[in-house]
Amino acid sequence: MAYVFLLLSIMGELIGTSLLKASDGFTKVFPTIGVIISFVFAFFFLSLSLKTIPLNIAYALWSGIGTVATVVISILIWKEKITAGSVIGILLIVAGVVVLNFFGPSGAHAQDSEEAQYQISRDPK
Repeated sequence: MAYVFLLLSIMGELIGTSLLKASDGFTKVFPTIGVIISFVFAFFFLSLSLKTIPLNIAYALWSGIGTVATVVISILIWKEKITAGSVIGILLIVAGVVVLNFFGPSGAHAQDSEEAQYQISRDPK
């Protein structure tokens, strides 16, 4: 259920970010109200997801997926252009999220590492 909360949080953040652009510097009332509601929604569900998912993993997923999806939204909805540098940056963000998920403190290899450290500390040498 925590990952459902995280997904809802990401969706709220994406809506809020898109409405932030639509608010035109908070000069348009309805998009501004939408920004506030969306970000309250996003942070509420992010906080629920953090009851189970470690902060480093949740935030890496939240920001990584949010960044990639925001770029897609900016291209499709706001007709913004993307550069080669943008593509490289996005790929690096995705790579960082993958590394954190597999090799971070809560990743797939973390338990093996903890067991090895425990065995080393018990070694009488």
